[in-house]
Amino acid sequence: MRPVAPAAFPRRAALGLAGAALAAPALGQARFPDRPIRFLIPWPPGGSLDALHRQMFEIMGKDIGQNVVLENRPGARGTQAAIFLINQAKPDGYTLAHHHLSILRHPFLTKQPTWDPINDFTYVMQVSGFTFGTAVRGDSPYKTFRDLIEAAKRRPGALTYSTSGIATTNHIAMEEILEREGAEMTHVPFRGAQEGVTALLGKQIDVVADAQSWRPNVETGELRLLSVWMRERLPSFPDAPTLRELGYDMVVTSPYGIVGPKGMPPEIVDTLHRAFRKAYEDEASQAIIKRWEMPKEYLGPAEYLSFAKDRVEYEKRMVARLKLSID
Repeated sequence: MRPVAPAAFPRRAALGLAGAALAAPALGQARFPDRPIRFLIPWPPGGSLDALHRQMFEIMGKDIGQNVVLENRPGARGTQAAIFLINQAKPDGYTLAHHHLSILRHPFLTKQPTWDPINDFTYVMQVSGFTFGTAVRGDSPYKTFRDLIEAAKRRPGALTYSTSGIATTNHIAMEEILEREGAEMTHVPFRGAQEGVTALLGKQIDVVADAQSWRPNVETGELRLLSVWMRERLPSFPDAPTLRELGYDMVVTSPYGIVGPKGMPPEIVDTLHRAFRKAYEDEASQAIIKRWEMPKEYLGPAEYLSFAKDRVEYEKRMVARLKLSID
């Protein structure tokens, strides 16, 4: 039994222009691609991820001679795109989706029938990851991450933090940190990182623990960045320590990529991978990665599949360890 996908489609944004076609193998007598490609993103528009995808699709559209049509399908903890691939998409390369770690984790969070995170998808390319961090208001009494943790210890459950959803990578990372510290905070999930920032600015929560929608407000001083979750400090925010520097030995980037429905022909996967990689390596895409200080997590199809297989085992262990459930 498969989950039922929503019937209504959200507003679409067509990206890409016709140009010189990329050499591609034939599918029967037709050249691939011979019509627009549909790409699903399970998050609201905005932020570094959306910006990078849109830039890549514009470049790719010119290269392959077909538009890449982007659809944002937020909600349901970022599973809407995966559900659509499983239930409605044909394995012909014309429907693809942004793929993230919550899709690998989800089957272990519920007793309800879901999907096989490896065999129900075709892995095309890993792209990048998220630049996570924790931020508070500029007038917050918490000047450092340690201040925040100590306050959470003194007042169990009184402080609130936001993420982009229940059992997301950043939610699990925060709960792991709190577990290690013997501290407790109340989790407030939103549909996306920007909603958390808005709530923080409105004094509805105490801290946001999410991807870098906080960046513009940290730059203006409205928010204070207490930590970043990358391997190294961010050049634009050199005063914000990494989790490793804070003693947690954690790097959290939640790598994401591109997948299609299961059963896609290898030659179609190869054509798509080459086109996506060319767009990813273009200087315009790399400029976005540099501007947003995004982690470089590129992997080809075989390497991306191997990463997913290893990560599934990790997610299964972490869900059991933290006793997470959405039932």
